[in-house]
Parts: sequence; C-alpha cells; structure tokens
Amino acid sequence: MGIEVSGILGLLILILDIYAVIKVVNSGASTGGKVLWTLLIVMLPVIGLLLWFFAGPKG
Repeated sequence: MGIEVSGILGLLILILDIYAVIKVVNSGASTGGKVLWTLLIVMLPVIGLLLWFFAGPKG
C-alpha cells in the first residue's frame, strides 16, 4: 500500500469519525450515552465507527 492510499484512507476515516461524533451529539441519547459513544469513537476510530454505525443511538 502506497503512502497516498494510506493517507487517503486515514483522511476518510477521520471524516467519517467527525460525522459520527456530530450525529451522536445531535442524537436524543442521554448525556452519559453521548459521552460514552464520543469517547469510543475517538479512542478507537475504526472499531468505534463500526460499532456506532450498527448499534449507536438513532434519531
């Protein structure tokens, strides 16, 4: 994998993580839930993003 491909992949993950955090903050979840989901997404970018996509707060 070249440096260009890994850089683009990293940028894509960063953009998706920012999108996920914004969706969590704007969701109807409790404050504690928002904090936990945000920490999970920030601390584990790829795994947190996948978990949020499948099991995160909706709405």
